[in-house]
Amino acid sequence: MEILTENKKIKIHIKNNHGRAGTFPCDLEGEKNFTITQNHLEKVLENEPEIKKKVEFFIDWDEDNFNSSMTNSEILLTYDFPTTNLKKIAPHLKWIHCTAAGVEHLSPFNWAFDGLIITNSSGVHSKKAGEYGLMSVLMLQNHMPKIITNQKNKKFVSLFSNPIKDRNIVLVGTGSLGSSMAKLLKPLGANVIGVNKKGNSVEGCSKIITIEKLDTVLPEADILYLALPETPETKNLIDRKRLDLLKSSCGIVNIGRQSVLDYEVLCEKLNKGEIAGAILDVFTQEPIENNSKFWHTPNLVITPHVSSDDNGNYVKMTLDLFVKNLKLFIEKKELINQIDKDLGY
Repeated sequence: MEILTENKKIKIHIKNNHGRAGTFPCDLEGEKNFTITQNHLEKVLENEPEIKKKVEFFIDWDEDNFNSSMTNSEILLTYDFPTTNLKKIAPHLKWIHCTAAGVEHLSPFNWAFDGLIITNSSGVHSKKAGEYGLMSVLMLQNHMPKIITNQKNKKFVSLFSNPIKDRNIVLVGTGSLGSSMAKLLKPLGANVIGVNKKGNSVEGCSKIITIEKLDTVLPEADILYLALPETPETKNLIDRKRLDLLKSSCGIVNIGRQSVLDYEVLCEKLNKGEIAGAILDVFTQEPIENNSKFWHTPNLVITPHVSSDDNGNYVKMTLDLFVKNLKLFIEKKELINQIDKDLGY
């Protein structure tokens, strides 16, 4: 086993993924947007000479050289990786940074040995996610899912709407993604009711309730906005019973994870006109299969998991956060964005 000395550079293994169906990224466009290159690293470290001289990077694809490189790596920068026998494969590993906000694909964290720190990229997506959120809420308020369905069916039907002022937006999940939408809606006069675990106040929300009281506000919702990670507590949170509490004029947005919302029941209700419209950005299987019912569900707008990913800037923002933490790591200080292995986020 190689002995790491004080003068030895900190080795960082970067695992990029080729775009392919069923994983992340799921296509070549995603691969281009999320791949970390040597050029990215040089740019982010050009004004950090003290850090640059203390680290070395090994850039890899998929698992081509994972086992051999991880034998002497202290840091892993990636979206996903094989967790089996990780302690044996990577005996010097101290810190893993996940390039996404969601880490449910790594759960449960029983593979994470004592002392191993796991961080994520939560927060870097907030500006883009907020603008997507504002767009999707205004689309629902202006009947755009119905208008798009009518266009497909060559129906010219006047569907009138009102300003968003005083409409009730029930926001379930008030982290950086959800709260960024609330901040942009506030100046328009919407009534954003935030729902979170602890009842903590959130900028942009006119009211906050705990998740236990969710059923009391669902009947008031004009739009239900879901921005939750996947955890054991959030799976199937919005089930048939809760969908039945919504008004038929209510619209739904989901930018979190599919597992939070029963898509089968949602499609059923959209077909029956029991939900006014929906905008879905996340799916358990991506891309969606060609024969999926989602393609043909009326008043449903599908976006291909793009709600919070900046075009061309994602890697830079991820690396800016990573370097900020890398400074703290070198200084042996507490890292930001640490994952609670028990909570799963």
